[in-house]
Amino acid sequence: MNDGQIAAAVAKVLEAYGVPADPSAAAPAPAAPVAPAAPTAGSVSEMIARGIAKASSDDQIAQIVAKVVGDYSAQAAKPAVVPGAAASTEAGDGVFDTMDAAVDAAVLAQQQYLLCSMTDRQRFVDGIREVILQKDTLELISRMAAEETGMGNYEHKLIKNRLAAEKTPGTEDLTTEAFSGDDGLTLVEYSPFGAIGAVAPTTNPTETIICNSIGMLAAGNSVIFSPHPRATKVSLLTVKLINQKLACLGAPANLVVTVSKPSVENTNAMMAHPKIRMLVATGGPGIVKAVMSTGKKAIGAGAGNPPVVVDETADIEKAALDIINGCSFDNNLPCIAEKEIIAVAQIADYLIFSMKKQGAYQITDPAVLRKLQDLVLTAKGGPQTSCVGKSAVWLLNKIGIEVDSSVKVILMEVPKEHPFVQEELMMPILPLVRVSDVDEAIAVAIEVEHGNRHTAIMHSTNVRKLTKMAKLIQTTIFVKNGPSYAGLGVGGEGYTTFTIAGPTGEGLTSAKSFARKRKCVMVEALNIR
Repeated sequence: MNDGQIAAAVAKVLEAYGVPADPSAAAPAPAAPVAPAAPTAGSVSEMIARGIAKASSDDQIAQIVAKVVGDYSAQAAKPAVVPGAAASTEAGDGVFDTMDAAVDAAVLAQQQYLLCSMTDRQRFVDGIREVILQKDTLELISRMAAEETGMGNYEHKLIKNRLAAEKTPGTEDLTTEAFSGDDGLTLVEYSPFGAIGAVAPTTNPTETIICNSIGMLAAGNSVIFSPHPRATKVSLLTVKLINQKLACLGAPANLVVTVSKPSVENTNAMMAHPKIRMLVATGGPGIVKAVMSTGKKAIGAGAGNPPVVVDETADIEKAALDIINGCSFDNNLPCIAEKEIIAVAQIADYLIFSMKKQGAYQITDPAVLRKLQDLVLTAKGGPQTSCVGKSAVWLLNKIGIEVDSSVKVILMEVPKEHPFVQEELMMPILPLVRVSDVDEAIAVAIEVEHGNRHTAIMHSTNVRKLTKMAKLIQTTIFVKNGPSYAGLGVGGEGYTTFTIAGPTGEGLTSAKSFARKRKCVMVEALNIR
């Protein structure tokens, strides 16, 4: 069935229900019969759009248009090209030259998406999982992310991308509440916001796109990504792969879009765009503050500075292994990773000894520590971007210390006021603060976490102290007796997310975070009790 036949079928169905094929056309003048020209894919899209507008007040027509949309999507060889698509990319790949074009395409896609069933939504979500989890795809985007950004390592990005694809919740997250009684039946359900603008970081570029695409599409939205410029190539590839898979499944074109040249200017244009209903920022405090100041519904996943407390009741050798593994994971890029240790004095020396056996290189010379500070800190005391996500071997080499690949973390004992304790470095640098007892350790942990409410870890077998720290520190993730990444579902139960929204309060985001609650009320009916 070609485009001309499809267009004719669409026009016939719509006109039968009061939707003209071309509402702007006057009554046709008599003319000699000619063979009809095959309408373009764009004209088919226009007919469908008119059907959607009409269907907003007519459920019967909505069902017919939905069927036409589904039939067309399933049979078309390629999705229609939306005006403004980047000329250098293939039709339907979701990459646009301008932010305005990207937003317009995503808004139209979301209007069409409203007419898809929940079964369709889950099928599209499963398609995203499938394309990302293909061995070649998974390896390619993981390697590209490490090489393009110069941060983290391929092996751990492989784990993170697989985790995002496998354990991000889909439509099952959208539960329904029902209330029935003498006055009838009320349903409260999760409905989409519309077109969502999402900022992806350089630290977790592909993981964020995968995770947010699954959650946002499951909730019925479309999404416009503004990737970090230093992760342009891998981000655009990930968006293209998702779009190509969705096109094969018959989804509306351009449910997941981005711009060909990510930039601060494009991010600002996206945030200010009047058609964007929600903003989601995964990144540092600056971008989180920016989205929160727009006046739009905003979800901000900001910085963390996760402390790990170790008391005298802990399994010290296991704690040492867990801390080294968690801190060194993807070279400490995850915001959940262990950033500083607060250890009870009674076990501090044994903990240091045990961590050195697991791959920690200890710095005890103040002059060497000063050289490391000069390397990794800016004049203002924050982390040097060029050192973020670099390995312990790389960092030590830069200050003249040659070590082999068995070294995973750089360890030093410092007071709590030290900048390595106070600043989130996102490097495998692990300061240890020695305290007198577990109560002081908990107090220091709360202080150096800075109220980010992100992540904290504790190693202890004292249930009362575990409970005390969990209650007082109020972090979104609290890991007991395990590595930090257990909080994302790696070796721990539960779902994963790479958008952990402490500043705006959503915490662990999932599909329902990107939806709004709506109430549907039927009066004096359907109470069958």
